[in-house]
Amino acid sequence: MSRKAFWATAVTLVAAGGLAAGTAIAGQGPDRRRRASGELRGMWLATVVNRDWPSTAGLTADEQRAELLAHLDTAVERHLNTVIFQVRPTADALWPSPYEPWTQYLTGTQGKDPGWDPLGTAVEEAHARGLELHAWFNPYRVANHTDPSRLVAGHPARENPGWVVPYGGKLYYNPGIPAVRAFVQKAMLDAVRKYPIDAVHFDDYFYPYPVPVAGQVFDDDAAYDTHGGSFPNRADWRRDNIDKLVKELAAQIKAVRPGTQFGISPFGVWRNAATDARGSDTQAVVQTYDDLYADTRKWVRKNWIDYLVPQLYWNIGFAAADYAKLLLWWAETARGTGTRLYIGEALYKVGDPAQPAAWQDPAELSRHLSLARDVPEVRGHVFFSAKEVTANKTGAMARVVADHYQQPADPPC
Repeated sequence: MSRKAFWATAVTLVAAGGLAAGTAIAGQGPDRRRRASGELRGMWLATVVNRDWPSTAGLTADEQRAELLAHLDTAVERHLNTVIFQVRPTADALWPSPYEPWTQYLTGTQGKDPGWDPLGTAVEEAHARGLELHAWFNPYRVANHTDPSRLVAGHPARENPGWVVPYGGKLYYNPGIPAVRAFVQKAMLDAVRKYPIDAVHFDDYFYPYPVPVAGQVFDDDAAYDTHGGSFPNRADWRRDNIDKLVKELAAQIKAVRPGTQFGISPFGVWRNAATDARGSDTQAVVQTYDDLYADTRKWVRKNWIDYLVPQLYWNIGFAAADYAKLLLWWAETARGTGTRLYIGEALYKVGDPAQPAAWQDPAELSRHLSLARDVPEVRGHVFFSAKEVTANKTGAMARVVADHYQQPADPPC
C-alpha cells in the first residue's frame, strides 16, 4: 500500500518485498475441528492504490471476485486464519455505504457502483473457509492528492470543506473537529451493523506522518483555537482527539455488534527511551506518541482495544530499532492487561536489495517467529501483505509455514 513511502526519506526503514505464486503446503484445508487454538496468523489485504487487490482498477466484477477469492485461498494454503481487508482506504467504501462513495480503486471512478459487494463477499467467503475477516478502516485519510474538486460530487469532504486539511500532497479530515470524529465513526459503524465482521481494524495512520519538507505544517489552528482551550499545548490536545476516537469507537462497536473485536496496528515505536524512560531502547526518527499523536501504550494499558499489532518492521539486530528488543518491550507493555499482542511482520522487505543484508536471508522472518515462541504475551503474527504472501519471494513465507505453521490453528478465543 505504498504505506511506508515516508520511511524512504525520513526513517530509512522502508521497502518493497515480495513472495512467488502458489507454493503448495501439505495438509491444506479449513477443517477447524483439527486445529489447535490460540494463535493468530494473519495477512493484510490492502486496496489503497490497488496495492494488493484488485490488481488494477476497472476489472469486471467477476474478475475482481476471482482475484479476491484467490487471496483467501492462499491464506488457507499457508495455514493462516485471519485476513485483514482494507475496506475504507480513502474516505470511501468497498460496500454500499449511505455515507461515503464507492472507492475509485474498484472501477477507476470514485462513486461508481462496481456491480457487487466486495465486503459482503469477503466476509461470507472468508467464513466459509474458516478464516476470520477483520475490516480495516483508515479514519482520516481523504485522498492521495490535494484537490477537493477531484472528489466525486456530494463527497462529505466537498460538502464540508472546513473539515479538510491539505498536507504533504494529500487531503485529511481534521481529527480536532468533533463533527469529523462523529462522522467517521458513523461511516465505519455502518459496516459493523451490516456485516458479521470479526473485528474492526486500524493501521498506523492517525495524524499524518511528518513530511520532511520545510514549511509543511498540518494547519489545524482554527480547530485548536475553538476546541483546544483546556489543554496546555497543541500536542496534548491532538493526542486527546485520537484517544477520544479510539475510546468512543471501541464502546460503539460493542454496542452495535457485541463480540466484534477492535484492533490497531501502530508504527512499532511508541517512544524512544531517550525521550521517555518508559520507552524502548530505540533511536527511531518517528515516535507515535510525539509525531502521530497516538498514545498506543495508553490504549493497551487501559484496555481500550482488544488487540494490538505493532509493526515491528525491522530485522533482528537493526541498530535503530532492533526487532528482538521491541518484541520484549511490547510484551512487557501488554503484560497483565486484557489486550492481546500480535506482531506485524515486514514480509514486504524480504529480498528487497535496498534493505539490509538480513532481509536477503529467507530465514529472517522464521527467526522472528522463533523468538516470539518464547514470549508468552505474543499470541500471533500478521504479515504485510497479501501480494507477498502469494509471491513467496526467496521462499521466506514457505519457510515460515514449514517451520511454524505445519498444522492449521484457530485464532485466540
